[in-house]
Amino acid sequence: MSWDWEKLKQQQQGRGGVPPQMDEIVDKLKKFKLPGGPFVIVICIILAIIFAYSAIYTISPGHRGVILRFGKYAGTVGEGLHLKIPFGVDKVFKVHTEQVDTETFGFRTVRPGIRTQYEKGPVGGRESLMLTGDLNVIDVEWIVQFRREDPQKFLFNVRDPVKALRDISESVNRRIVGNWSFDYVLQNREEVNKNAQEELQKILNEYETGIRVVNVRLQNVVPPDPVKGAFNEVNEAQQERENLINQAQETYNREIPKARGEAERTINGARGFALERVNRAKGDVARFSAVLKEYQNAEEVTKRRLYLEAFQTILPNAKQIYIIDSDQQGVLPLLQLNQTERKGGEAQ
Repeated sequence: MSWDWEKLKQQQQGRGGVPPQMDEIVDKLKKFKLPGGPFVIVICIILAIIFAYSAIYTISPGHRGVILRFGKYAGTVGEGLHLKIPFGVDKVFKVHTEQVDTETFGFRTVRPGIRTQYEKGPVGGRESLMLTGDLNVIDVEWIVQFRREDPQKFLFNVRDPVKALRDISESVNRRIVGNWSFDYVLQNREEVNKNAQEELQKILNEYETGIRVVNVRLQNVVPPDPVKGAFNEVNEAQQERENLINQAQETYNREIPKARGEAERTINGARGFALERVNRAKGDVARFSAVLKEYQNAEEVTKRRLYLEAFQTILPNAKQIYIIDSDQQGVLPLLQLNQTERKGGEAQ
């Protein structure tokens, strides 16, 4: 039943502009009926629910929504409540852009938790075996942590971006390990991680995968099980060689400086001795020249002085002094110096 607006208007005018009473409105509402009855009402409610369900959607924190309109990219929305064209016109794909995912290589996670359990299956064993630059086969395990930075590129530019990430990471690590020796990989893990992350990110950017590599970390770097025994023997031999080299270097560092010091001391002693002999010879020459000069000035006086000086040097060292007369046939002791008397008054 339709509203009789003219009658209501007349009633309002007849009452002096007073609006109709509430009970009259309620009576009108009770008498009002939609065409088709309750079935139409149910249909309308169902359509309203479907419309609300298909037109209203929510993007959770840390996610971003990619909208496709008739299968074509229409935009990207952030967190919160949003509206879209219902009935399949707009489709929304939600991508977690803040979560850091981890891909493992050479092993698989069996049970995550505080004490995570891992296992090494046949697939992981094949992807972790690599050949180093010094032709050694090693077993390298590593992880790659990444985020879905650009949801549009992540969803539409590559069919399976995670698989592409795994293939590229394996290729990059094989090339890096193949350029270096086994010992270098063991001793320079940080450099290997840095180079692998940079090259992996560069290739992912070229493919426009929308992935941002957060970290690349080497885990275990060990020889394969079949050659562990031989590898350990080689390591022991190398360690023994290094030990012998270190001992030889220690002996060299101890003996060579000592020998050099001895040689330097001998050389300095010889130089000092040579300098002393030269200076002494020069002094003797100077003294002889001075005596010669005096001798040339006064030969007899100089000769006598030299004679007396010679006896002053000789006599203090003489134990017995004799005066020999050329006319005598024997030796007549004049002075018995440095003689001690015997017990009978005889001289020794």
